[in-house]
Amino acid sequence: MASSNFIDYVKICSRSGHGGGGSAHLHRDKTTAKGGPDGGDGGRGGHIILRGNSQLWTLLHLQYRKHIIAENGHNGGPNHSFGAQGQDEVLEVPLGTIARNVETGELMCEITEDGQEIILTPGGRGGLGNAHFKSPTNQTPRYAQPGEPGIEEWVVLELKLLADVGLVGFPNAGKSTLLSVVSAAKPKIANYAFTTLEPNLGVVAYRDYKSFVMADIPGIIEGASEGKGLGLRFLRHIERNSMLLFMVSCESADIAEEYQVLLNELKTFNPELLDKKRVLAITKSDMLDEELEQEMRATLPEGLPAVFISSVTGKNITPLKDMIWEALNS
Repeated sequence: MASSNFIDYVKICSRSGHGGGGSAHLHRDKTTAKGGPDGGDGGRGGHIILRGNSQLWTLLHLQYRKHIIAENGHNGGPNHSFGAQGQDEVLEVPLGTIARNVETGELMCEITEDGQEIILTPGGRGGLGNAHFKSPTNQTPRYAQPGEPGIEEWVVLELKLLADVGLVGFPNAGKSTLLSVVSAAKPKIANYAFTTLEPNLGVVAYRDYKSFVMADIPGIIEGASEGKGLGLRFLRHIERNSMLLFMVSCESADIAEEYQVLLNELKTFNPELLDKKRVLAITKSDMLDEELEQEMRATLPEGLPAVFISSVTGKNITPLKDMIWEALNS
């Protein structure tokens, strides 16, 4: 499903630790023949915890860890000794990771901040020792609670990239080239379809030391929302973008129609994507003369901010950044 170094979907068996049993001990020593109950409580079983890590951008490190098992809690002991807590198992995940229950499909949690910790699978509680059950009518209880069992469940971890701007377009629209020009990202670029096989992120510098994050999503083809091409796998990454930059080559026979096809694919996948701010960039416009550009401008979709750019010559790259910044902050 994924290339060798970008993994955005893993299925794991998450098993938290069992709680330790309480102790049913009665106090005895050389001066006390019949002491009272002094059994301590059992320790809590270990949790399975997700922790956000801004230095990660893939789930590759979890690809071959199918079973995540936390330590069981330890049993309580005499003299009111509490059992040790089972060690938690902490999974570092990239920001934008969501967890779903495999059986129900229920969204369990999502990680959006660096250092954020969420208990994915809680450990079982430790049992109470017999010291808790002493009463005037039962001064030597000889029973204690067992620990609660841990939880075992299959969970899907799915990464949805967190970026301010998502680039949307057909293959060869110039998305990778633009990202390489406006940021330090170095995506693979070539003159054939689907050069980009995995998303690339780049930080774009803006005026007065401001910046925003741009994501180059692999090219969409007509029918992507139905699972054709690479589109279905990567459409979910667009869900987390604050705004969408549609990119259509000036070589297109009909820019407005191509834009509409892209819009329809997003709508079919998730209608809420149409609520995002949009900007249209017509790429490779260094090939146009001024008269032809004016003719094409008259055919563009109404009410949509649009700009003719060239990543090769740098034409209108700064105005494009201005339009993006305005869309992000309006």
